[in-house]
Amino acid sequence: MQSANSKFGLMTTAIHAGEAPDPSTGASAPTLHMSSTFVTDQVAGFSAHDLEDDGNFLYARWGNPTVQMLEQKITALEGVEDCVCLASGMAAATAIFLTFLSAGDHAVISDVSYAGVAELARDTLPRFGIAVSLVDMSDLAAVAASLRPSTKLVHTESPVNPIGRLTDLAAVSKLAHDTGALVSCDATFASPLGQNSAALGIDLIMHSVTKYIGGHGDAVGGAVAGRKELISKIRGESAIHHGGVMSPFNAWLVARGLSLLPLRMQAHQSGAQAMAEWLEAQPQVTRVIYPGLPSHPQYALAQKQMTNTSGMISFQVGDAATGRRIAQQMIDRLEIVHYAVSLGHHRSLIFWMETQGLMDTSFRLKGAQLDSYRTYGGDGVFRMSVGLEDPADLIRDLAAALA
Repeated sequence: MQSANSKFGLMTTAIHAGEAPDPSTGASAPTLHMSSTFVTDQVAGFSAHDLEDDGNFLYARWGNPTVQMLEQKITALEGVEDCVCLASGMAAATAIFLTFLSAGDHAVISDVSYAGVAELARDTLPRFGIAVSLVDMSDLAAVAASLRPSTKLVHTESPVNPIGRLTDLAAVSKLAHDTGALVSCDATFASPLGQNSAALGIDLIMHSVTKYIGGHGDAVGGAVAGRKELISKIRGESAIHHGGVMSPFNAWLVARGLSLLPLRMQAHQSGAQAMAEWLEAQPQVTRVIYPGLPSHPQYALAQKQMTNTSGMISFQVGDAATGRRIAQQMIDRLEIVHYAVSLGHHRSLIFWMETQGLMDTSFRLKGAQLDSYRTYGGDGVFRMSVGLEDPADLIRDLAAALA
């Protein structure tokens, strides 16, 4: 399979995009540039506004060769024109909101989002005079009804954290674009290989690169990819003015992980499929949500929209009291799977998450699709990030914890 904007295949692109042998030493591996400042032969004012897009490096907050290398890799894999890397996934989300929204503007944001984004939408944006509508993105009629003349941004996640709900990205993008709004999507769960976000109409593709892109749980960072004109605006606001830049060392670590992303995503998907099918057969488990299962209420959309269903599973074991009891059993008994937050790493992670009714209210689906979600209620779920271990070992480990 080829990358979206390259004549080369995915593996070749992941390994070579943004890289070249070091011109001074001939080193094959990417060089780590830790300098905060760069010697220049140009006479220019000390302002980022004087910088040219393809000019020399001057100061690390404005640009760094190692960070640029990672940005070029993500740009190539997403099939877009440009990318900016930032200090964290939340820095990337905040950059989108604070670059393209001003007082008096309106934003439509997924009613289920990563916790930091949900709190930003609920508490911070209104304080800046930005109106926010929280909308179930699986309900296209609700999305259409929420749009206003003042809507400047529609922000979604797909799949959504932690409940695995999908957004019909092409349909939502058309609705937003017809009103003149930009569309951003947190595609962290999917990774750049899980869906062709740009082809589906997404203007601003966001990732927490801490997760699948880095893949090893040892570096924090975020990224936004899209058209050059949009990314240039984000770079000017978030990196230069807000200062949320990525460390070169983190960029070097993340790029090393990204080089093997195609192989890792195949293994994540394969392992998650095996785990999800096993979980569905367990008497203790009352519900499993994974886009690769035919029982997923949006399985048809997943088959149409996703090219890799990733490694994220949500499952339920009954009421909240039962869930908390089994969570403690996991803490006490798990030997391979780590009871920990985060996701997308080479090692498997699991964590109990209170849902507070999200499972009942966040899928406005019809008939049997809706019925398949009603049993969630506010009972909470286990969110499992299936790593790269042998599925048989993971199954034995989880079986002992569920017993």
